[in-house]
Amino acid sequence: MSRFLVENLPIVDLKKISRIAYSDNRGYFSRIYCGNEIGLGDLFGKVVQINHSHTISAGTIRGMHYQNSPFAEAKIVTCIRGTIWDVAIDLRKNSPTFLQYHAEVLSEENKCALLIPKGFAHGFQALTDDCDLIYLHDEVFHEGSESGLHYQDTIFNIGWPLPVTEISTRDQTHLFITNEFQGV
Repeated sequence: MSRFLVENLPIVDLKKISRIAYSDNRGYFSRIYCGNEIGLGDLFGKVVQINHSHTISAGTIRGMHYQNSPFAEAKIVTCIRGTIWDVAIDLRKNSPTFLQYHAEVLSEENKCALLIPKGFAHGFQALTDDCDLIYLHDEVFHEGSESGLHYQDTIFNIGWPLPVTEISTRDQTHLFITNEFQGV
């Protein structure tokens, strides 16, 4: 029996993964990831890195980050504490959903995750204080390949749900897309 429900989202290859929890009078148990059960095929390789982030204040934005080829990464992002508004932007030059974004609410309560495929930028806004996220990556972090897009770029016109309270200097200084941007 699978402990996951995998749904296609409006952007090609972007997936929502819902964990099925087993509850009793002690609480619940849910599996974060099982490659045999989720069945993502070529969209996600083997887990080679697992990261944990903690965001203190609601309104904080982290993003929009991605890694360039040959170190492009797919990731599965899940919120294990609090609630976030998770955003993925398709940057794949030959994709029918090129430069489109999709957002989902991820929370401890809904036990959902997003599969962010290779060629996507990713970021989120904390909707509550004290949010903890777990990221499963199929590629290791490679500093020379990291990049990002400005979270307020009008090409995407992301409607962040809360006023921005915190954002890193690095994320504030990511560039806006120009006509020369051909995708990744």
